[in-house]
Amino acid sequence: MYVHYMLRTVAKEIYRLILNQLFRTRRTTEMECLRFLVEPAKELTLWLKESRQKTETENKEPLVESQLFIMELARNLSRLCQRAEVLGHIWSGEDVWPPRVCQAFILDWASQLGSQTKGWPDKRDRSELLENWSQQDMERAEMTILEWSRELRTQPELSVWPGESVVVTLDDIEAQWKKGRMPNLVSAMELVIWAVLTEGLNKEAVPQLWLTRKQRRQKIEAADYIPRTVWKWIRSASVEVTLDPDTANPDLLISPGDKKMRCGFERKDVPNFHQRFDGWWCAVGLEGLDSGRRYWEVEVGERDWRLGVAKESALRKGFRSLNTDTGYLTLRLERGTEFKALTVPFTALPAGLIPRKVGVYLDYDEGQLSFYNVERRSHIYTYNETFTEKLYPLFGTVEITKDLVIKPPVVRERNCCSSALCLWGLT
Repeated sequence: MYVHYMLRTVAKEIYRLILNQLFRTRRTTEMECLRFLVEPAKELTLWLKESRQKTETENKEPLVESQLFIMELARNLSRLCQRAEVLGHIWSGEDVWPPRVCQAFILDWASQLGSQTKGWPDKRDRSELLENWSQQDMERAEMTILEWSRELRTQPELSVWPGESVVVTLDDIEAQWKKGRMPNLVSAMELVIWAVLTEGLNKEAVPQLWLTRKQRRQKIEAADYIPRTVWKWIRSASVEVTLDPDTANPDLLISPGDKKMRCGFERKDVPNFHQRFDGWWCAVGLEGLDSGRRYWEVEVGERDWRLGVAKESALRKGFRSLNTDTGYLTLRLERGTEFKALTVPFTALPAGLIPRKVGVYLDYDEGQLSFYNVERRSHIYTYNETFTEKLYPLFGTVEITKDLVIKPPVVRERNCCSSALCLWGLT
């Protein structure tokens, strides 16, 4: 009996050991299966990454002289200016600008450096420089910048503090570039140059002065991304704008509160005031503007609208063209695709700039009227002119199903990135 008992006990133990071994073998097999799937996937990902880098390297065209020139300028600026690490993406070759962009940058900044007055460049239109230039012009421009660069190299390393607002703006630009929001870091290079040029002056004003000067020299699409600090400064000028019903074309339907308008089906019987539009389907704001900074936002339709300002002396009767010759500074969208600034002759604008929400910014004293795409926070177009009379916000539409809507003033943000920004009126 005892022998039988021992045999049963040994058999049970052997059975238990076999089951445990099978269980361990199963788990090991499963892990081996997972490893079989995971390891090749990792290797494939690594191989694809290396292959892509190799392909990019092989397909990358040799850098031309203008590109090498820009890279060396970025290196010199980053050596001199503190907190300018963003320029490392340029001089290391990570952000290589197309030759045409490099050439435009060199010509533009050589002109500005050559005509610098009191720390700020001249106000000539950038397009005039870029239309017809020769190789001799380019060589002369490079020499101008080289002479300035030699002066930079005589200064101690990291001896220029760009200012807190510039540092914050550079960080913002770098973040947006890494997200693919910006095609290149031209704006960062420009801001660092401004920081160097304004040594000893108010650095906290550099970002907004950078945009103001750039809009003066480049009227169309001066900035495909407006940094947050500059955008807050622009919107800090928000004002209440309401339509003046006594100026509205009789075909227009004005909402209660005078904030919305669209075309109706019947012409209303209203007094024919001298200030009323009786041809074009327009109306102006109730109050004229003759000083300071003003900003307002408008939701527009998808087919036809016009926005801008009308001079106090501008005629409003009939169908005379509403352009710069007749006292109007406006943008116009026709048939959903024809986008233009109504200069004389008109200035065609790329369809890619067509907005759905427009920011209109008037700096009366600076002589600028600018338009922005609010949703993309980008520049569309700027009129540069010396203003001498009252300007009235202008609104026009022929759409019958979509209201043109004047938005309420933007609430000012109080969480400034720096107390110095309070100089911009942001508090």
